[in-house]
Amino acid sequence: MSAPIPSNIHYHKQARELELTYPDGDSHRLSIEYLRVFSPSAEVRGHGGDDAVLQVGKKFVGLKNITQTGRYALKLHFDDGHDSGLYSWDYLWWLIQHREANWADYLRRLEEAGASREPLGIEIKQL
Repeated sequence: MSAPIPSNIHYHKQARELELTYPDGDSHRLSIEYLRVFSPSAEVRGHGGDDAVLQVGKKFVGLKNITQTGRYALKLHFDDGHDSGLYSWDYLWWLIQHREANWADYLRRLEEAGASREPLGIEIKQL
């Protein structure tokens, strides 16, 4: 079965979230950081095997533009300059369905690498 196709796509700039609304009325919001670190591009995912590149420092990334590619995908233009990789409807649906597990795995990999979601040079202190 193919993934549903969104009937509406809205970028919430201040919240840095992409909202996908489907014909059945279901609506899902994905953070831009999540979309960026799970980019389907070869630059992020690699070319197969274990050559994926862990994305760090993407906590505050946003979008500059969204373009539709044919009837099957979106191209997201991130404000950090990344704009390769097509987010097919199937891939976006997979990201929605596996969001919790994907995010937990990403945080685990960051911790194992001693890396951070925070951009380099920025230290956030909790008061």
